[in-house]
This record gives sequence, C-alpha cells and structure tokens, in this order.
Amino acid sequence: MKRNFSLFLYVTVIFYTGLFSLQAVADLNEQQIARLGADLTPLGGERAGNTDGTIPEWTGGIQLPPEGYQTGEHHRDPFPGDSVLFSIDGGNLDDYRDYLTPGHQKMLETYSSFRMPVYPTRRSASAPERIYEATRLIAASAQLVDEGNGVANAVIGIPFPIPENGLEVMWNHLLRYRGNTINCEMGQAAVTTTGDFTIVKFLTQVEMRYSLPGMTADQLDNTMMYFKQKVSAPARLAGDILLVHETMNQVAEPRRAWTYNPGQRRVRRAPNVAYDNPGTTSDGLRTSDQFDMFNGAVDRYNWELLGKREMLVPYNSYKLHSDQVAFSDLLTPLHPNPDYLRYELHRVWIVEATLKEGASHLYPRRTFYVDEDSWQILHTDSYDARDQLWRVSEGHVINYYENPLIWSTLETHIDLQARRYLALGLDNEFNMCTWDAKPEDRDFTVAALRREGIR
Repeated sequence: MKRNFSLFLYVTVIFYTGLFSLQAVADLNEQQIARLGADLTPLGGERAGNTDGTIPEWTGGIQLPPEGYQTGEHHRDPFPGDSVLFSIDGGNLDDYRDYLTPGHQKMLETYSSFRMPVYPTRRSASAPERIYEATRLIAASAQLVDEGNGVANAVIGIPFPIPENGLEVMWNHLLRYRGNTINCEMGQAAVTTTGDFTIVKFLTQVEMRYSLPGMTADQLDNTMMYFKQKVSAPARLAGDILLVHETMNQVAEPRRAWTYNPGQRRVRRAPNVAYDNPGTTSDGLRTSDQFDMFNGAVDRYNWELLGKREMLVPYNSYKLHSDQVAFSDLLTPLHPNPDYLRYELHRVWIVEATLKEGASHLYPRRTFYVDEDSWQILHTDSYDARDQLWRVSEGHVINYYENPLIWSTLETHIDLQARRYLALGLDNEFNMCTWDAKPEDRDFTVAALRREGIR
C-alpha cells in the first residue's frame, strides 16, 4: 500500500495577520454552527472520509462496549480482526515520509529496532450527547480573553469546534472531555538505555470541573480541574502527594499547587509545578507542562496554526493497554516494544509553538499534532536551543467506551539525545481506572492533603 494515501493539506495554512486581537469574540455564526453534526462531526472534525477511502467517514465512533465487556475490566479491543497493513522501518522510510512527523522520521533513522505497524483507520472517537449539545451551545459565545491566555463564556463543551488560530486548537485540547471524576492507579517508568526501569506507582484522583453535568461558567470560578496524585511505590518515594487546582486563566490567576512531603511532614505551596520545571519523579525526561501531552499556561509561546493534514499517528492502542501484557514486555530499550504499537492514518491539526521574545523554556519550539475527532494531542516534536529535534512524545489513545471518551492509555516521551524515554500512564498490571467516583470538593483541599499525609 505504498503512496496510496491522499497527500496534501486539507485546510489551507492559516497564519495570524497583522496584530490580530485574541481578546476579540471568536464565536461562530448560525450558519457555521449548523455544520456541527452535519458535514462536520459534533465536535468539529470533517465527517467525510478522504478520496482514497483510507480515512473512512465518521459514523458516530464507538457507541457501545464490545460484547461481554464488564465495567472495571481492562478494555477489550473492539477491532480484534484488524491486521497490520504494512510496517514502516528504516528500510522503506522514504516511501512514507509525507505521512510521518519529523519525530517519527528521526526515530526510524536513529533506531534500527523501531518500526511503525500501520493498521486500518478506525474513527472510533465518541463522546456523550451532552458534550455535543454543549459544544453547539457555547460555539456562539466562547471567546479567548487576555490575549488568548484564558477562555470565557464556555463550559462543558469544546469551545472552538471550528478553530481560527493555534490557540483555539490548544484550548480545545485543554478543555476536551475526559469524563467527570476519575480514580486511577498508573505507573511511570524512566527507561535506561539498557532497558532497566523502576515503576513509580501513582494513585490519582481527578475532578474535571469544566465538564461536570450542570456546571456553569460562573460556578467554575476560573477553576477547571482538581487533581490529586499520591506516590505509593517505590518505598523511598511513597507518601509524596501533589494537589493542583487548575485555573482557566493561569496568567490572571496562576495554577494553585501544593505538595506534601512525608520526610518533612509538611504541606508546602508548589509554584514550580508548571512550565519547564521537571515532571514529578520523571528523572528529568519530561517537563511539568508535558503531562497529558500539554497542560497549563499558554502565555510563553506564539501559537501558529499550520492547517490540517493526513498523518500516521498512534490510535486505538488496545494492544498497548492490555492486561495480558507485562510492563517488562512493553518497556524495551530506546523505545516501547513495536509489537504492541498501532498507527493509523488520521487528519490532524498542526500547531507550531515558538517561544515569545523574553520568555524562557527548555523547548524554544514545539510542534503539536491534534486529532480532529477528539482534540487530543497525539504527537509532539520538541526542539532544543540549537533548533535540533530533542524529544518525541506520543499519546497512545483508546476509546474508554463505557463513558465514552478518547484519552491516552500511555504517553511516551522519547529523548533522542539521551537515548532514554519516559513511559507515563502504565496500567497493564494495575486495576483499571474508574469514572464513577463521587469525590467532594473538600477532598481536594489543603486540609485533605494534610489528613492523607503519612505521619
């Protein structure tokens, strides 16, 4: 199946013109809103497939779990009959460069052990009907404020389903639907060049306030999410707790974060849990703002929308998610084991972030590839101060179809210079996340952090 994909951009490259004011209302008119659920999906993707048929029409995504699935199980592959169409490696890379990010090309050139198994494209993304309804509703009112550093007049739905600039795409990712309340056991592993690793186990509790049923913009009070994460293993790290109140506009009101350290037996404010400060127990292999592929304030970058393009990206990664796979099978040297990877052809929005004059960050340039069907970032290339490709990040997504929603089952951050990588979200050997927890606001207070501390 060499070169039988449609090649070029689906949307003309979009540039900022003049001194475009990001504080202006970016709402859509009635004619544009009417496209949602018609020629566009309810969240703004193109409903139609491509001319070659290698990207099918979106017909609603996964509507029901596979037969026999029970809540609490690791998710069964809804496409068990799919087989690999072809694999890309260093030997046939030139045949597929047009569909590969610079990061994927570099990995194939650098690591003879890396390959990309390509499967049929399944447009599995779906969300609850109330998210579609909210998207249609707020499309008429959502706007960027404070030069794009915040969003106003939006709640529950995707604020900019027909984006006009890079910031709107990034805010769609930040505010995309990920459920209401989540309790998770997950692992993180910093894998050495020889394949050695130690699993750091997190107990994570999240309340996605922005998406809660019945939520209003006034009730949000600029707080889109509560996040609490406790380290339970290994013993030398156990007991560390991070609490975050994520704000909608982090320039007007910075992220509120606290940590509990069992050695000090104290709760402290944690203003450094942001931007390019090292991620929690990541061995310096990711920044704080790389968690969930990108999170936090957007104020340090200029965000340029480069358009939409067909690319080979990780998708429907149920093999990677399976509880029949051990961590040791998955975490091979240099990169995850390709036997468990799945890539598909999808249309993605491409956003390039370049550091603003006077701002600082480990990554002066970053390129984000964002799924048109879910607004999930699927891939990121991050560059160093010499403008050399440094780290390649992938969001290996599945549809958590009991909800339903698209989210990463595993993130990988691959350091091409150190020849190491970080795997975040490992759950194969842990209990499955649940979305039916009923935490109260008081569970995300500083007092709750003190109560949970090991003394």
